[in-house]
Amino acid sequence: MSKLGKFFKGGGSSKSRAAPSPQEALARLRETEEMLSKKQEYLENRIQRELALAKKHGTQNKRAALQALKRKKRFEKQLTQIDGTLSTIEFQREALENSHTNTEVLRNMGFAAKAMKAVHENMDLNKIDDLMQEITEQQDIAQEISEAFSQRAGFGDDFDEDELMAELEELEQEELNKKMTNIHLPNVPSSSLPAQPARMPSRTSGMSSAAHRSRAGLLHTSTPTVRYLPKIITQVHPF
Repeated sequence: MSKLGKFFKGGGSSKSRAAPSPQEALARLRETEEMLSKKQEYLENRIQRELALAKKHGTQNKRAALQALKRKKRFEKQLTQIDGTLSTIEFQREALENSHTNTEVLRNMGFAAKAMKAVHENMDLNKIDDLMQEITEQQDIAQEISEAFSQRAGFGDDFDEDELMAELEELEQEELNKKMTNIHLPNVPSSSLPAQPARMPSRTSGMSSAAHRSRAGLLHTSTPTVRYLPKIITQVHPF
């Protein structure tokens, strides 16, 4: 058995130590990630320094340059190991976070299921059916009562429809008369109207005057016979 297996076996044999909570394990993993990230940054800086040192002693001091390159290789190997460890820790942390989330979801769902069960324990399907039937019956009774009140609302209101229509027409006529009385006619203009222009005699009026004079001449021509007739009679029959 490897030393690492013995270590974990020895650590797990203690029954007095309780299992850590997910929150504690996540906190430890985050601390480890932070520590390894700092170590990673340190190794990257050391690699750059050893590389610069090897370039500096490349032509003048080959032994120092080779030692710098060896240290650089060791730091690169450690950096590779830390990269792999960080990837493993990140995967473990994400898996633990998901497990913790699922556990909390399951716990809350179980809590809600217990609450729902406690609520349903006081419910009986037969009682619910009876209650719904009773509610329906009461609604029917209320509807019948409302209809009964509406049927008796017009009791004693037996009026003659023709008489009511005649009275309504009288009221409408009175209202119409009031509206006609309130109508305001426009005011008479105070200024005088313009004088009517003189009309020119038309040809028709001239022809009428000529005809009138012609008729008058005819009458004047025939008048002497009548005017001298008494003289003739006097001469024939003297009184």
